[in-house]
Amino acid sequence: MRPFELTAPATVEDALAAPGTFLAGGTTLVDLMKLDVLTPGHLLDINELPLRGIETGDGLRIGALERMSDIAAHPGVYPMISRALLLSASQQLRNMASIGGNLMQRTRCGYFRDVAMPCNRRNPGSGCPAVTGANRMHAVLGTSDSCVATHASDVAVALVALDAEIRLAGADGGRTVKLADFYRPPGDSPEVEHDLRPGELITELRVPRLDWAARSTYVKVRDRQSYEFALCSAAAALDIRDGHIADARVAVGGVATVPWRLPAVEEALRGAPARLASFEAAAALAADGARPLSGNGFKVPLLKRTIVRALLELERA
Repeated sequence: MRPFELTAPATVEDALAAPGTFLAGGTTLVDLMKLDVLTPGHLLDINELPLRGIETGDGLRIGALERMSDIAAHPGVYPMISRALLLSASQQLRNMASIGGNLMQRTRCGYFRDVAMPCNRRNPGSGCPAVTGANRMHAVLGTSDSCVATHASDVAVALVALDAEIRLAGADGGRTVKLADFYRPPGDSPEVEHDLRPGELITELRVPRLDWAARSTYVKVRDRQSYEFALCSAAAALDIRDGHIADARVAVGGVATVPWRLPAVEEALRGAPARLASFEAAAALAADGARPLSGNGFKVPLLKRTIVRALLELERA
């Protein structure tokens, strides 16, 4: 790790005015600094800023510095959010990691994290070895010839399914952005991963009220049961009335370059009987547009099965 300066701004305004890289829990940033993937010369410790609190009622509001463990344990948080947080990391990491930092975490692609290798995200124009190399963990949806890295956050998948928004503070007074619009598929510019502008800071997360999301879940398939990133995951919520599906929300992770909402699957579920045949027919649409690589073709059937598993869990709830 290279030398750096550390300061702690006292207010959000001071943080926005100061040059440097924001540090909250540090569970991603410090790792990347140790690997020389990121080499900031000045860190801004924002942990004392007034960006905490969890409010429920007419929707859900979460301060950006709230820790993952506290959010997961809060009684007013939708099950798919709580479960995504609980499955995302060890207890120690959940106690440290902030929700804002989780949403901003970088990909776990091994080529990105190895500075001896080319990587278009880290060094634009240098190439993407994963396209033809070791790519078992990589994406099949939302990819491009420039990048096939998966998005790492579990809870972002659940939040995209729930139409969450984030509030960004900036010199112009701030703005609110839908989380689904915040993340950017790689295209020809994989180094541009999101819509955070220079000098902006995530201050809070907002989830609209959706009462039937009390029937929701997050299913994560991985190589080992604890502390592992997803091969495939599914966040799902069902509104079941008289044995039929009135509404549905479905998003997936571990298979795409950004948290991947599935509107075609949701539409296929609406009005259908809440049973296995309906779930399988809807899930069959999930991989439309997929581009499997040499080592991850198994993710296409796995994606469909993971969605069916999540929906069956909700039907039986």
